Amino acid sequence: MLMKKLYIKTYGCQMNVYDSVRMADLLSPFGYRETDTPDDADMVILNTCHIREKAAEKMYSDLGRMRAHKERLQQDEGRRMLISVAGCVAQAEGEEIIARAPYVDMVVGPQSYHTLPDLIAESERTRASQVKLDFTEEAKFDLLPDAVSAQGAVAFVSVQEGCDKFCTFCVVPYTRGAEFSRPVAAIEREVRQLVAHGSIEIALLGQNVNAYHGEGPNGEEWNLGQLIRHLARIDGLERIRYTTSHPNDMNDDLIAAHGEVEKLMPFLHLPVQSGSDRILKAMNRRHTAAQYIAIIEKLRAARPDIAFSSDFILGFPGETEADLDDTIRLIETVGFASAYAFKYSPRPGTPAAGRDEQVDEMVKEQRLATLFSYTQAQQLHFNQSKVGTVQRVLFDRAGKQAGQMIGKSPYMQSVVLDNAVDYAGQLIDVRITAAYLNSVKGEVVSPVHETRHAERVSASL
Repeated sequence: MLMKKLYIKTYGCQMNVYDSVRMADLLSPFGYRETDTPDDADMVILNTCHIREKAAEKMYSDLGRMRAHKERLQQDEGRRMLISVAGCVAQAEGEEIIARAPYVDMVVGPQSYHTLPDLIAESERTRASQVKLDFTEEAKFDLLPDAVSAQGAVAFVSVQEGCDKFCTFCVVPYTRGAEFSRPVAAIEREVRQLVAHGSIEIALLGQNVNAYHGEGPNGEEWNLGQLIRHLARIDGLERIRYTTSHPNDMNDDLIAAHGEVEKLMPFLHLPVQSGSDRILKAMNRRHTAAQYIAIIEKLRAARPDIAFSSDFILGFPGETEADLDDTIRLIETVGFASAYAFKYSPRPGTPAAGRDEQVDEMVKEQRLATLFSYTQAQQLHFNQSKVGTVQRVLFDRAGKQAGQMIGKSPYMQSVVLDNAVDYAGQLIDVRITAAYLNSVKGEVVSPVHETRHAERVSASL
């Protein structure tokens, strides 16, 4: 079979990273092999994200560069480069992409990328642009290849897609569709394959992952806590994480799992978006600041060493300085290990975009800076609190300096090791010696080489 070069550019969330891996798996039987550059690719896929402002503009800018590659290949080599736009911008923009960029060959939504082989064949046959935007979650997972590619020491597995919450600022229900959960058996099969390929940490993904309600082994419905307990029994799987969650779906069973499952890491990203009840109501979050804090307290009771990160939106329509004060009070009450904060950006088609009380951009900037002063202070304090402690670190990449390795602590801290041997893919006990805002440094306590895991992987291949 003639080998073809496939270039995929991934924007946005970890779910898109997972989708890009699966698109590569899907096209592999048709002779496509991934390349790191679009220069001479036979096919380019832009896997887009629509959460942040100007996502479409960034995509069109990148498309302009892809067009130049396409025209050069056609002129110099007489070879046709296929250009596909996938992901959430594809779902939101649809035919508009073809209208603005007629050189695009395919537009495919995040629930339809399993149809890429058919779209390629039709595009080759007709030389016409193809658009596929159906919401067919079950068919997508049923038609993706059973075999999954190696992802390295840390791997992502999609267990849930879509969202039924309809927060007034969010496009996810419109671009990803209604909530859908994969069966336990399919998830377990994929996780076992990834562990056989050498993955020792699995991150379970979903737009609203703790709303998971997949079919269990006997046909009954399982929640995320049950799924985690089940996967934790897989030999060779050392760490489990999940993201992203909604506070309203932190049920008691999932909270209990944090105290019962040693492999479930003591770090949870739980977006709150605001500490103002008035703004939370306008966002349609359906919880209050007090209810969010009560969930945090329950989780700390179940797992005293757990740490939290969160998302915040500043400058939501109608937000006042008093609302900002409420958010800062929540931050001071919870004490986050890290946090992500963004200026509100109107997403077309969402209810909040049409509200009259839009906040001035300069005010958004000022409020964002104010909030960062609190969250960054907490992040530095958390990192400093780990100095002198021993953390089990999973190293997954080389650092910028010679002999440097970087890994993740149980709390998702970037841990830097100087003068290190190649610990890639290994769990190592590290004493934290210094702390900075975005990382910590450490030294090896003892070279805990995961030989038993390596033997299991070798035996399973």
